[in-house]
Amino acid sequence: MSVQFINFDGQIIAENQHIASIDSRALRYGDGLFETMLWKDGDIRFLDFHIDRLQRTMQTLQLEESTKFDAFFIRSKTEELVRKNNMIGQQVRVRLTVYRAGGGLYAPETNKPVYCLQVSRLPTSLRDKKLGLIVDLYTDFKKPYSELSHLKSNNALIYVMAGLYKKKFAYDDVFILNQEGYLCEALTSNIFVYYEKVLYTPALTQGCVQGVMRQVVMDMAADEGIQVVEAQISPEIMKQADEIFCTNAVQGVQWVMGYKQKRYFNKISRILQDKLQTWSYNEEV
Repeated sequence: MSVQFINFDGQIIAENQHIASIDSRALRYGDGLFETMLWKDGDIRFLDFHIDRLQRTMQTLQLEESTKFDAFFIRSKTEELVRKNNMIGQQVRVRLTVYRAGGGLYAPETNKPVYCLQVSRLPTSLRDKKLGLIVDLYTDFKKPYSELSHLKSNNALIYVMAGLYKKKFAYDDVFILNQEGYLCEALTSNIFVYYEKVLYTPALTQGCVQGVMRQVVMDMAADEGIQVVEAQISPEIMKQADEIFCTNAVQGVQWVMGYKQKRYFNKISRILQDKLQTWSYNEEV
């Protein structure tokens, strides 16, 4: 198997090269954040949204040099890595991790950022419009919410535990509840529920990550004349909903086919899947 390369803080190195010391704040405290993006047709889709979220999160976490991570920087570094790994012309998953440099205990010694950029080929999906996800609710642990909940931080224990549950019972995805028992998000996606001709999604105040594709889907739905409501959503709605689908920047829109004995339609998700293929904000930027 050929060696894959990553960009570690400006240096192109083999991905199996050791980069973390015992004092790494990412290792010790999860003191950082990440962005997961889609490289397609020679560029990152919805890059401006990713940059906005990345920079705002860095500022919230008091990391310096947030403006360094602009469109030119991320695009050029990603293209360099795509070329180095012989992935030109392919759809590629891009992960940018940024964490606080230096040591220290809970109080850091510095607020300088360190970054790591990784790319990986997207496997050919076996799913299409005729085969959706089978999901379940994960209830062992619930996600607490605060002003930090919507950030894509490296603190991910709730998702690890939910991932173990998903793997144990062979579900395609699981839905996480917030501390009050309302729908929050899926394992790696935001959730949308179509019920009585209204499209609902958990509000950011419910603890979900502020997903890039979440915003794109809300914009596309509005363009289609579909009413979108950000709300507090009881998991009981899953028993009556007409459709449920998940969204993230890499997979786009993924239709949920079933939850327990309940089966769902995929009319709205199909419309949005098709619309996403050509949706662009170029005219507005």
